[in-house]
Amino acid sequence: MPEKCRVGVCGFDPMIVKGYVKTGERALWWHISDELSEEYKVKPGDTVSGKVLAIYDGTGTKTASPNEPFEWKVSKESGLAVLLPPEAITKHQLSAFHFLELFIENVGDKAVYPGKEQMSSKWWPDEKMKLDYKVSYIA
Repeated sequence: MPEKCRVGVCGFDPMIVKGYVKTGERALWWHISDELSEEYKVKPGDTVSGKVLAIYDGTGTKTASPNEPFEWKVSKESGLAVLLPPEAITKHQLSAFHFLELFIENVGDKAVYPGKEQMSSKWWPDEKMKLDYKVSYIA
């Protein structure tokens, strides 16, 4: 069974993201929980996989419930940042002002919390997802 988490998307200004998406460079990412990182010894370049359950914009509004699988790479530098591929950014029109609700099912070739479901310490409460300022995705 997976770790259920709600994470804040981090990254660059949406105009810069637009350029990075075109070149395939890193544009947006989210941080894996310290507990998961330590327990599963997440290393730079590992793959994290699971399901995207929901996407929220910076007003706290759920904009999508894709319930679709993902397999994303961890950054080559720290091993803490999971990189969002350009296809996911454009498909869901993501910016650094979004939040993702996820099931993390595997880290590398290891199943996460086999036999149980765990709630992550990286769970954004509803009231914290209402940002004072947000910029939308720029197509």
